[in-house]
Amino acid sequence: MGRAMRICFIGDSFVSGAFDDECLGWAGRIAAAARRRGHDVSPYNLGIRGESSLQIARRWRAEAEVRQSPQQEGRLVFEFGVNDAREVNGKRQLELPQSLAAAREMLSAASAWKPTLMVGPPSGVDEARNLRVKELSAKTGKLCAELGVPYLDCFTHLSRSPTWLADVKSVDGTHPSAKGYAEWAALVDAWPAWRDWLP
Repeated sequence: MGRAMRICFIGDSFVSGAFDDECLGWAGRIAAAARRRGHDVSPYNLGIRGESSLQIARRWRAEAEVRQSPQQEGRLVFEFGVNDAREVNGKRQLELPQSLAAAREMLSAASAWKPTLMVGPPSGVDEARNLRVKELSAKTGKLCAELGVPYLDCFTHLSRSPTWLADVKSVDGTHPSAKGYAEWAALVDAWPAWRDWLP
């Protein structure tokens, strides 16, 4: 018998599945795969396009709390970071210490409340931004290790994938299409930390 679980996927446009014609993103795909394996998964997509970690930090708890129930196991999966590293009018949206402080606040509170996973941000075609995202991903990974929150380094894997990069280039240079989301979902779905929840 599969597990009954309510999972909140919290983050930015990559969580919401922007530019995916199938409207699933990676979060919808891994939830569907868990259902096919026999689990009673209730996924809640709390991704908002364009949001930085600071904006997500302000809203995640209230949104996640109303979607949990004492009758079922609750879980939290976060993904954010690319918006922090983008430049708006020549200025980085959030400086690295701000991003890490927001991540620490969120992931500390989340993991004290429910089992929590952190999915790292992906690479895009903007090389300057990629350098910033790569650094943010590495430091977020170290923060997660310190907090005991499993972290999946998606940046390293996806930046080495010619199919991912070609797909992102064909869309807007930042987001993938359904094809790219399927590749990302396969990466997350094979992650032992995720499979520990939903084998």
